[in-house]
Amino acid sequence: MSPQRMRLRDLGIVIGTGTPGPLNAITDVPGVRVGHTTLITGDGTLAVGAGPVRTGVTAIHPHEGSVFTATIPAAITVLNGAGEITGRSQVDEWGILESPILITNTLSVGTVHRGCIDWMVAREPTLGQQDFAIPVIAETYDGFLNDIAGQHVSIADTFAALDTATSGPVAEGNVGGGTGMALFGFKGGIGTASRVVPLGEQHYTVGVLVQGNFGRRPQLLIDGVPVGLAITDLLPEAGPESAAAGEQKEGSIIVVIATDLPLADRQLARLCRRGALGIARTGGTAGNSSGDLLIAFSNPPAVRVPRHTPATDVFLTTPRLHDRLIDPVFNATVDATAEAIGNALVAAETMTGRDGHTLHALPHQRLREIMRAHGRLQS
Repeated sequence: MSPQRMRLRDLGIVIGTGTPGPLNAITDVPGVRVGHTTLITGDGTLAVGAGPVRTGVTAIHPHEGSVFTATIPAAITVLNGAGEITGRSQVDEWGILESPILITNTLSVGTVHRGCIDWMVAREPTLGQQDFAIPVIAETYDGFLNDIAGQHVSIADTFAALDTATSGPVAEGNVGGGTGMALFGFKGGIGTASRVVPLGEQHYTVGVLVQGNFGRRPQLLIDGVPVGLAITDLLPEAGPESAAAGEQKEGSIIVVIATDLPLADRQLARLCRRGALGIARTGGTAGNSSGDLLIAFSNPPAVRVPRHTPATDVFLTTPRLHDRLIDPVFNATVDATAEAIGNALVAAETMTGRDGHTLHALPHQRLREIMRAHGRLQS
């Protein structure tokens, strides 16, 4: 896999009208850090527990400090619920996030949950003594390429993703939790994008990271162009060891939305719903077997609430954006979500996994020709 992968804008394709941040990534939101552990080993016939392995875990730290000791507003929305995101009931109840966010494959949620707890216990002296935490762990299914029943993601892999997370450029495509994922019958995976939102004399950022593993080929839209109807070959292939081939089920997507705007949890739930519109712009329809799960958080210091406050602190006075000014934030969320999905598609590379199953990369030159024919190529 190449260290520097292509993105939509490298191909001359621009989504929406907003301005991206310097990295066009979720890490444009100050303090946000992302890390991946990628597991790729073995080839040939599936042997449960031995491989082949095409999976991993992705970690997102919501701000530069400990989100356990300085909690932040958050919200989770389920577009279609054939998937899992742990900690949802607590986020719904309290409107806060108190752990890193981790994304992996469906059958490794338990291990990653344990890994996150162990990682936090080692760093938070009060956890398990006077406090508890329910980490947020999300998943999508990578069993077409990966020995998913072998549960190859370990606690050590979880630690590695958390410990190596940085605030710089974010690796995309076949990395971390996205290693074995599919998008619209092409290879999918991790994608990210951002938008700068001017409000008065200040500029804020909305950043999105997705783990994309959804969609049927005919549904695929890029900047409104029916790309999936134009590329009808390069469908998922089964190797000689397997009878399964052709289109996959609807699949799933995890969308993580971050912002340095001071927003309340109610407003963050509104952002999640706009993230769902971004999914729709790429052709997603949240099918019956799809797990479409979205989480949003706000991380500026002014909205952080210390876990242990003095007994004399009766009221919280945290700021929030006036709702009458929120439309540009909605637009930024929709565009960044759609672009993050497109970046996952463009960055992903052809991968062959268990039993010779193959997911092909979206062909860049053919994509450019299609976009040019529809007048949607910028350069």
